[in-house]
Amino acid sequence: MTTSSPFETLLFQKDGAVAHISLNRPQVVNAYNIQMRDDFSEALSAVQLDQEVRALLITGEGRGFCAGADLTEFGSAPSQVIARQVRWERDIWGQLVNLDKPVVAAVHGYCIGSGLEIALLCDLRIAAAGTVFALPEVQLGMIPAAGGTQTLPRSAGRSQALDLLLTGLRIQAEEALTMGLVTRLSAPQSLRNEARRLAEDLADLPTEAVTAMKGLLRHGMDLDLPQALDLESRVAARLTI
Repeated sequence: MTTSSPFETLLFQKDGAVAHISLNRPQVVNAYNIQMRDDFSEALSAVQLDQEVRALLITGEGRGFCAGADLTEFGSAPSQVIARQVRWERDIWGQLVNLDKPVVAAVHGYCIGSGLEIALLCDLRIAAAGTVFALPEVQLGMIPAAGGTQTLPRSAGRSQALDLLLTGLRIQAEEALTMGLVTRLSAPQSLRNEARRLAEDLADLPTEAVTAMKGLLRHGMDLDLPQALDLESRVAARLTI
């Protein structure tokens, strides 16, 4: 195991073919701030460039995965336009979406606001029983600015997404599973071990096939069905040559 934590707000380690990023501001339930944005961007770049890494696990330290954006920073901007510009100075969300390696998020405690948006950008999401999910931005006069208005309806459907986005409703892990916000549930005490085993299993898969699969889903969802099927045929033919 190679352990390295050169970051102020993250723990980062590499164990074989699995990289592990853990949000590490437990005193504020891992509230997402500018330093975390910068650290996260650097860590994701390292994962993408490291050919030994074949899967990524994302977790949070302390009593919750992430309680959302740190409003003492983002919420104090002169306007919502400036706040969004600050958050997008480094495109964490684009880095996660375009990462060609499978990403597993293991969430527990609180998965709120930006925390839920980060999780929704991951490929597979395991939640500990009792985890609370919400997107409360509208109650603060804001909208989700990390992809939530787009990723949530893709996971939960338009009607259920609007219910969560417009009301800020808090839901439990069991309902999140039913709605499609998470893909699996785990007992809190076994969450990390289960998530790590899943990441290790994904890392053992043929890299080219995994990369192709992620690319097909990323691009094919924006095509009509005949075009998407044609794309699938061309990618499949390339893999079998």
